[in-house]
Amino acid sequence: MQRLRGAKPQRALQRAVSRGAVILPEPSQRRGAAVPLRADDRSDVPYALRIAASWAWRLGLVVVVGGVLIYLLTYISVLIIPLMVAGLLAALLTPLKIALHRRRVPNGLAVAITLVGFFGVITGALVLVGQQLVVGMASLWGEAVAGVQQLLGWLAQGPLQLSATQIDQYLQDLVGAIQNNSASILSGALSFGSTAGHVAAGIFLTVFALIFFLLDGPRIWRFVVGLMPLRARAAVDGAGRTGWLSMARYVRVQILVAAVDAIGIGAGAAIIGVPLALPLGVLVFLGSFIPVVGALATGSVAVLLALVANGWVNALIMLAIVLLVQQIEGHILQPLVMGPAVALHPLAVVLAVAGGTIVAGIPGALFSVPILAVLNASVRYISRRAWEDDDAVLRQGWPQGGGGGISGPVAGEHESPSSPASTPDQPAAPAPQEETTP
Repeated sequence: MQRLRGAKPQRALQRAVSRGAVILPEPSQRRGAAVPLRADDRSDVPYALRIAASWAWRLGLVVVVGGVLIYLLTYISVLIIPLMVAGLLAALLTPLKIALHRRRVPNGLAVAITLVGFFGVITGALVLVGQQLVVGMASLWGEAVAGVQQLLGWLAQGPLQLSATQIDQYLQDLVGAIQNNSASILSGALSFGSTAGHVAAGIFLTVFALIFFLLDGPRIWRFVVGLMPLRARAAVDGAGRTGWLSMARYVRVQILVAAVDAIGIGAGAAIIGVPLALPLGVLVFLGSFIPVVGALATGSVAVLLALVANGWVNALIMLAIVLLVQQIEGHILQPLVMGPAVALHPLAVVLAVAGGTIVAGIPGALFSVPILAVLNASVRYISRRAWEDDDAVLRQGWPQGGGGGISGPVAGEHESPSSPASTPDQPAAPAPQEETTP
C-alpha cells in the first residue's frame, strides 16, 4: 500500500505534464545551475558591432595609459629631456669612441678624448658666432634705426597719411600699455630666470649622463634588459639594439641635412649682403634638427633680417633662397638620404613633428622623429622574431625558450638582474657590437 500511495502522485504529475506540455528542467538545473547560452542569443548584437566594441575598449585603455604616461613624462620633463639629449649625443659620439677603442686606446681615455674634441668644436663655434655678433650688431643697430625711420616716413606719407601727432599718440599708448602690464612683464622675467636655472641644471645633467652613457653604456643596457622576464630578455635586447642603431643613423643623417640647410641659407645670405650670415647659418643648423619645419622657421629669421637691413627686394631674394633650400631638402635629401636611413615616410615625419609639438612643444618636435624611428625599428624586429638569428643577441647568452610568450617559458625566470654598480665574478668578453649600445 505504501508503494501504491507513493506512485499515485508521480502518475498524476506525469499526466499533468503530458496534458499541459510543461517542460521540466533537468535535475542539474533545478538547483540553480547556469543555463547555457543559446546560439541565437548573440544574434541580437551584430557581429561587426561586437568586434568594434572589443577594439574600442582596448584602444581606449591604450589611450588612457598613454595619456597618463605622457602626463608623467611632462611632469618630470626637467629630468627626461636632458637624458634624451644625452642619448642623442651618445648615439652620435659612440662610433668615434669605438674607433679609438679599437686602436687600443683605453676606454676611459677614449671617452675623454671624444668629449674634449666634441666640446672643443662646440666652444670654437660659439666663440666665432659671438665675435660675428659683436662686430655685426653695431651696424645692424644703425640699419634697424634707419628702417624704423623709414617705416615712420611711410606711415606719414603713405596711404595711411598719419600725422606726427597721431604717431606720437600711438607711441604713448604703447608705452602706457607696457607700464600697465609691468607686473606681467616682471613675472615673465622671473619665470625666465627660473627657466634659465632649469636650463643650467639640464646642461649639467646632460653632460653627466653623456659621460656615463659613453663610459659604461653596455653594462647599463644589460642591467635594464635584466629587469625583464627571462624569456623576454633576448627579444628586448635585440629590439633595443636595433632601435639604438636606427636612432644613431637618424642623428648622423640629420646632421648632414642640417649642414646642407645651414650652408645653403648662410651662403645665400652672405652673397646677397645680409648681415650676420654666419650666426644665421648656425641658427639654421640648430633649427634643422626639427625635420621639415625647423629650417623654414629659422630661415624666416634670415628673411626678416634682410628686410630690416636691405629692404624688401633683398628680403624677397632671401625668401627665394630659403624656399630653394627647402625644395632640395624635401625632394632630394629626405627621400634619398633620410628615408632609407630611418625607413619612415615623409608624411609620418610631418605628423610626428606636429603631434610632438602639440603634446610637448619644442622638445616634442625635436624628439618625436627619433622616438618614432626607434619604435618603428624595434616593432619590426620583434614582429620578425629576428632575435632568434641575431648574432649580437646570441653572444649575450640570453635563454631561448620554445613555448608561449615572446621566447617561451624557461627555467629560472625570476632571477634578479645584477646591478651595473656590481662587478661580476666572471665577466664576459665584450664583443665589438656591444659598445654600440648605451
